[in-house]
This record gives sequence, C-alpha cells and structure tokens, in this order.
Amino acid sequence: MKGFKDFIMRGNLVELAVAFVMGAAFASVVTTFTAVLLSLIGKAGGRPNFNSYNPGGVPVGVFLTALISFLILAAVVYFFVVKPYEAARTRFARQEEDAAPPEDVQLLKEIRDLLAGRPTGTM
Repeated sequence: MKGFKDFIMRGNLVELAVAFVMGAAFASVVTTFTAVLLSLIGKAGGRPNFNSYNPGGVPVGVFLTALISFLILAAVVYFFVVKPYEAARTRFARQEEDAAPPEDVQLLKEIRDLLAGRPTGTM
C-alpha cells in the first residue's frame, strides 16, 4: 500500500491531473471563441457555417469549417499558451544564470582550483 500511496502522491501525477482539468476548461473557452470568430467571419462573408458550401457538387464546406477552426485553435494556443510560457521560461532561466552559486559550491571550486595548482611530485 505504501508504494501505491507514493505513486498517487507523486508530484508529476498531481500536476498531470491539474493540467488535464485546465486543458478541458481551456478547450471549452477556445471552442466558444472559435464559434464567435466563425460567426464574425460568416457575418462578413454571408455564411456563418461553411458546411453547406458545395461548389460544383463537391462538399468542401465541412473541410473549410474544420480548417478555419483548426487555424483559430492553433493561433489561440500559440499566442496565449506557447509565447507566454517561452517568455516566462527565458526570464526565469536568465535570473537563475545571474544568481551567484551557493557558498559551499564556491568553496568547493576554490579547493578544486588549489588542488589543481599544487605541484605533484613522485617519491
């Protein structure tokens, strides 16, 4: 039972569960945002839904609707998830690089350098 408890309480599993819930909530926001944009495109173009568009009897309307939905979804994910994540990661990585190493690490480096400069003699 201890192993199972450790597995359940592992940080990665909890983070994954939170990410899944947040992803589901974000998906509904993006779906409604896509519907709003498609209706705006439909108002400008005269068709709120391209599903019934069949030029020459070829049903390309469903594909056009799916393509536009995909492009909107990709843009939302890129500009609202990927770009802010990359900016935050770069900012925090830069702060970690600028931070001085801990004192014990600095002392170990000095000891290493002193040992490396010590003459080695054979007896």
